[in-house]
Amino acid sequence: MPAFDQLLCQIKHCTLCAASLPDPPAPILQASPEARILIIGQAPGRITRERGRPWDDASGERLRTWMGIDQQAFYASGLLGIVPMGFCYPGKGRSGDMPPRPECAPAWHALLLAAMPHIELTLLIGKYAQDYYLSDSHTLTERVRHNQLNAPCICMPHPSPRNRYWLKQNDWFEREQIPRLQQRIHQLIS
Repeated sequence: MPAFDQLLCQIKHCTLCAASLPDPPAPILQASPEARILIIGQAPGRITRERGRPWDDASGERLRTWMGIDQQAFYASGLLGIVPMGFCYPGKGRSGDMPPRPECAPAWHALLLAAMPHIELTLLIGKYAQDYYLSDSHTLTERVRHNQLNAPCICMPHPSPRNRYWLKQNDWFEREQIPRLQQRIHQLIS
């Protein structure tokens, strides 16, 4: 079995956080050594866990709209890697899902990133991904507002329907940044 397939197999059978999950571990990610775009989000939600495919819910629909791509390009092109901070559904909290489990990123991210050498654009979606990968003290809004859309890393809010208020308060994001993001993504995947 090639090294990349072995790595994915190891991740799919990971049980690092089993004792802290509400359900048996079911890591959900998408990776390819040919990926050119990497999406680093939080953790699968309940619906995604049930369906077994990353971003297969209302948040994923909005994310694909923001990216300007359809399901075929998102799931079957091999050009998108989807590596959440936590690979398994962390369970329900008081005001939404629990935070991603902290074991996944330190255990697996560096190995996955090394195995995907063609990444030209990384989308850091939500505060957990941004706090892990960025060493600044900015808020999510400050990070998103100051995006350099030609940079190798772009910060984005979470596309959850729960973020309606943030999107309404920061309408510049969809008006100003999304069209340029879509243009860049189309250049990378065409």
